[in-house]
Amino acid sequence: MGNCLGVSRKSASEIAPADVLKKYPAVKLYGNPNSVTTYYIRCALLYKPVTVNFVPSDTHQSPAVEYKSDSVTGSVDSVLRYLDMKFPEPKLLTGSIGGWYDETTPFVVWLVILQHRSIMWHLERMGRWAEDLAARGGKARGDPAMGTPRMEVRKFARGYSQLLELMLEHAQMEERVVFQILEKADRGLSKAANEEHARDLPMMNGIKEDIKSIGVLDSGHPAYQDALCNLSTRLKTLKEHSKKHFEEEEKNLLPLMEAAELSKAQQDKVLDQCLDVMHGTHSHLFRFFMEGLLPPDAMHYLDMLSRCSDQNRVSTMLRLITDKAV
Repeated sequence: MGNCLGVSRKSASEIAPADVLKKYPAVKLYGNPNSVTTYYIRCALLYKPVTVNFVPSDTHQSPAVEYKSDSVTGSVDSVLRYLDMKFPEPKLLTGSIGGWYDETTPFVVWLVILQHRSIMWHLERMGRWAEDLAARGGKARGDPAMGTPRMEVRKFARGYSQLLELMLEHAQMEERVVFQILEKADRGLSKAANEEHARDLPMMNGIKEDIKSIGVLDSGHPAYQDALCNLSTRLKTLKEHSKKHFEEEEKNLLPLMEAAELSKAQQDKVLDQCLDVMHGTHSHLFRFFMEGLLPPDAMHYLDMLSRCSDQNRVSTMLRLITDKAV
């Protein structure tokens, strides 16, 4: 994954044959194949420049990592620290969180912030891709793996459709869960944020229609170049709107969640509610979502998922990552 497979910071489709041929140190992982903790460690190992040999084992109470003469078991944190010590890049754990938020920040606030980061990463990626398409104007091919101009536009459309689905579910999660908590504390707090969601929706759907129109145009037609330039401009505008909206939420709204004084049990319940709303994308686009997070952020997101009451659902989500990597 782009940020998840931190060795190359490329998506799976962008990994060149030379990357595949590299020989990485072998690491063995023993653990219950259905355990969320085991899936967590398997996901963590995907970031590291190692070849993983997973050995399903019902006899291990917690996952165990073997590397050369070392054998490490115990808490997830202790295993991650060992992996960071033996394979320093990319780091899975970081001592500096940054911003006003820290380890005392309510779980739901971190959930929102990390989703913001993933969405922005994908928006920036799609924006750069659109700029490249516009610069070539259908007259020159880019990455050979993308195929013909029409094939590349289809891939672009699929990528944007996934991002759009993620953005829509994120907005629904905020409106149905996060903003409701703030509204109960002080009615009207979320009015501006809700209005911004409504403002950007026509643009988001309009971009999808633009891409469909480009897909049926002849790449040699003059209108094709104009359509690509317009697409690039609209994506840039959407990215700028989203960045401003996210920054305002993180500055003005999310800090107020601490004043709601949710207990740990209440925070866990809110996490479950958020996951219920995000079930659509997290059930089939979870790998896509995780591609937008840097390794420490991804580990933090997995930390929160591990608190959810429906562990079978979490295992299914993590399986989308580990099984595809095999």
